[in-house]
Amino acid sequence: MHAIPPPTHCDANPAGDPAAAVPRLELRGARKSFGRVRALKRGELRLWPGEVHALLGENGAGKSTLVRIFAGVHRPDTGQLLLDGQECAFATPADAKRAGIAVIYQEPMLFHDLSVAENVFMGRQPTDRFGRIRFADMEREVNELLGSLGVDLRGAQAVRGLSIADQQVIEIAKALSLNANVLVMDEPTAALSLTEVQRLFAIVQRLRERGAAILFITHRLEEVFALAQRITVMRDGETVFEAMTMEVDTDTLVARMVGRDLDTFYPKAQVSPGEVRLRVRGLTRRVVFSDVSFDVCAGEIVALAGLVGAGRSEVARAIFGIDRADAGEVSIAGRELRLGDPASAMAAGLGFVPEDRREQGLALELSVAHNTALTVLGRLSWHGWISSRSERRLAEDWGRRLRLKASSVDLPVAFLSGGNQQKVVLAKWLATAPRVLIIDEPTRGVDVGAKAEIYRSISDLVVAGMAVLMISSELPEVLGMADRILVMHEGRLNADLPRAQADEQSIMAAALGRVASWESA
Repeated sequence: MHAIPPPTHCDANPAGDPAAAVPRLELRGARKSFGRVRALKRGELRLWPGEVHALLGENGAGKSTLVRIFAGVHRPDTGQLLLDGQECAFATPADAKRAGIAVIYQEPMLFHDLSVAENVFMGRQPTDRFGRIRFADMEREVNELLGSLGVDLRGAQAVRGLSIADQQVIEIAKALSLNANVLVMDEPTAALSLTEVQRLFAIVQRLRERGAAILFITHRLEEVFALAQRITVMRDGETVFEAMTMEVDTDTLVARMVGRDLDTFYPKAQVSPGEVRLRVRGLTRRVVFSDVSFDVCAGEIVALAGLVGAGRSEVARAIFGIDRADAGEVSIAGRELRLGDPASAMAAGLGFVPEDRREQGLALELSVAHNTALTVLGRLSWHGWISSRSERRLAEDWGRRLRLKASSVDLPVAFLSGGNQQKVVLAKWLATAPRVLIIDEPTRGVDVGAKAEIYRSISDLVVAGMAVLMISSELPEVLGMADRILVMHEGRLNADLPRAQADEQSIMAAALGRVASWESA
C-alpha cells in the first residue's frame, strides 16, 4: 500500500533560475508516424537540471513514443531535439547513452545469472593487458556507486533473487556509471511496496541534488505531488499542458489528461447495505493468514487494505478456492462453499478479478469475444458446439456497458490498452451475473481516464445490489470508493474502519500494527 509523503515545494531548479538556464534536454515540435498512425502530433518537453519532471497522460497519449525518441529508439519525422541547447540526433540507443541519457523501464532488463557488477558494466568490462576482466576493480566501483545511492547492495551479489526494486537500483547505478545526467523513469513504482517506493524516492532526490534532470512517468497522481517540481500532460499525441506542480491540483490534471472535467473522480453512490452476501469466518492458511472473519453486504464495497505481504490477495484466493485454506468457513448468500473449489464458488455466485490480469485474468492471444465468454461457455454451447455469434453478442453487450474501446470484439486482447484489458476481465466475470465480486487491484497500470470509468462501473454494480470486496494498494482509491475498510497486518485483520472514520493516517497505523480496533463479528 502506497502512502506517499507530503509534497515538498523546493526550488524548481537548485542550479539556478529555470527561466534563465538552458534545458538539459528539450524536444520541440516533434512528429512521428508509423504508417497511417500518427503516434506523435506535437511533442514538446523541456527537462531542466536538478528537477523532477512528471509526464502524464492516458494510454495512447504519445508518452512512450516521446520516450523512445529520447532513448534513440525512434527518430522524429519532424522537430528538434536539443541537448544543453545544441541540436542533436540519435541514430541508435547507444548514441543516446553516450550523450548521457538513460531510460529505466518498469521491468528491468538484466542478466539474472550474472552479478550486480557484471550487469552494470555489461559490454564494457575493464580488462588488464592480457584481456582478463578486472573483477575486483569493477566490484569496487559498483560498491561506491551503490553506497552513494544509500542502498544495501554489493557488486558481487547475483541478480537472481533480487526484488524488482533492487533491480531498478542496479539500472540506476548502470546509468550513473555511464555519467548519465538525464534519467527517464517509466512507471518505476508499479510493482513496488511502500518501503521500496520510499527508498526509490530518496534515491531520486539524491540524483536531483546532483543536478540530474529526471523524467518521471506515472499514473499515480499522489506520486506526482510528492516528487515532481514540474508537470507536462500529453493527450492524443500532443503536449497540451505544462505547469509547476505547486500551481495545479488533482482536478486540473485529470481534466487536462482526459480533455473534459470529471465531476467526481470517485463516483461513490450512497447505497443502504442489504443482506449479507459474503460471510467469512475463521479463515486460516498456515503461515500466510490466520482467523480472518468479516461480512460483505449487498450494495456495499468493502476494501481489504494493508502493506504488501500482509496476506490480502492470499485471503481473496482462498475465498474463491484457488488456494486451499486449512480452516474456516465461506458462504455466499447463506450457501456454504466447499473450500478449495473454484467451480462451487462460481456456481454459488462468486466472481474473482485477479491482481495480474495478463498472467491470471486473460488469454492474451484470444479475442475480446473469446475472453469474455470463457466463464460462461456452458451457457453459450449446444451439444458441445460453441456459438461464435453468441460470443460476439455477449462481448458487444458488455463492451457497451463498460465503454470498452476496441475496433472489434474479434481483436486479440493483447492489442488493447491496460485499461481496456481490465474491462475485458471485468466483462468476463460480470457475464456470470455474480452476487459477489472480488476485485484485486482494480486499476493497477491503468491510466486516469480508464480509472474513472472502472470506478463508475463498480459503483453501478453496487447500486444494482452486488456486493464487492476490493483489494487495493492505492489509499486514495480505498478512501474514495469503500464503504468500509478492513486493514490487514501480518496475516490478521487489525482494523475495521467505517468510511466516515477512515483516513490515510488511521489506515497506515493499522497496516503497521499500531492499533487493533477490529472486533470479531
